[in-house]
Amino acid sequence: MGNSCATGAYRGAKKGSDLAPSSAKGGLNQGSDVPPPPEGDEANQVSDEAPSTAAHKWRVDGFSSLLEKGKGPTSSNVFQMKGLNWRLILDPRDTKSGDQNEYVSLQLQLVGVRSHTIVETNLKFLIYDQSFGKHHEQQVSHKFETGSTFTGTSCMIPLAALKERSSGFLVNNSCVFTVKFIAVAKAKDESETLFVQKTNNDQVYTWNIEDFFVLQNPSNSPEFELCGHKWSMKIYPSGDDDTNGNYLSLYLVRNGPETLDENLAYLIANTISIKTQETGEGLARKGRSEYSKNYYNWGWSKFISLEDFKDPANGYLVKTKCCIEVEVAVIGSSKTK
Repeated sequence: MGNSCATGAYRGAKKGSDLAPSSAKGGLNQGSDVPPPPEGDEANQVSDEAPSTAAHKWRVDGFSSLLEKGKGPTSSNVFQMKGLNWRLILDPRDTKSGDQNEYVSLQLQLVGVRSHTIVETNLKFLIYDQSFGKHHEQQVSHKFETGSTFTGTSCMIPLAALKERSSGFLVNNSCVFTVKFIAVAKAKDESETLFVQKTNNDQVYTWNIEDFFVLQNPSNSPEFELCGHKWSMKIYPSGDDDTNGNYLSLYLVRNGPETLDENLAYLIANTISIKTQETGEGLARKGRSEYSKNYYNWGWSKFISLEDFKDPANGYLVKTKCCIEVEVAVIGSSKTK
């Protein structure tokens, strides 16, 4: 998300179907078993009852370990406010155009939005000063709809300033980020703590597809086990919805989500690659997202254009064969209360 402190680009995959930062459609992730957003008037507008605020707090323990994972966004677990599903996206090494400094940025994603849904919001992003009990905050207004499911990226504070001992933002290797919804009725506060592990234990699975042209839309790989979890790859050979028909969509799905506790999630770092047949290199996309009982699918709805994928000069598809590789590491876990 370099040079992204103006607009957001990271997307989530659909539940049951897709990561990059939600439900199977849309860029990163979403799934078929995710509770759908409400329909009717509740899905189309913020309540016109007396305004009140509701907040989701996200504590990140092991913040230095997250910095060591390198550039790129990290997604929170999905949480509910006002009957809608949301996700916070943190990039601790974001940049601004023409500025060499690194910034801690936040943005908010509305997950699994229906085509008719319009949600106008007024909200605040906050970083908690743990020494003096204050907040560094930025207020944002955004209208969420089908083509705009992310707020613009808010570059909250320079990373160097956050790391200063006197700032109070980083205490015992822990930071606290909050999104506060303003004028949202009948919502309750929620708190999530994410612990990021210092070491990785990357494991790799390779899916060799013998005949790409016989795949259904979607198709699943054989089940495989990496890092103590069972997974499958989900591929949409002609895109995961009508708007992505010129793209190949790819998602990593954690199987057996019903085995997870309702309030537990795992932070997963994954790299999904389409390999060239000749060199074994290829196109790779990386993401970090929390997998939970209700949100267990993460990926990219526009992983690669079908034109580029099928171009013989690129070597991704040779006759009917292609090779997809996924690298997985469990780098943290979180609990919501």
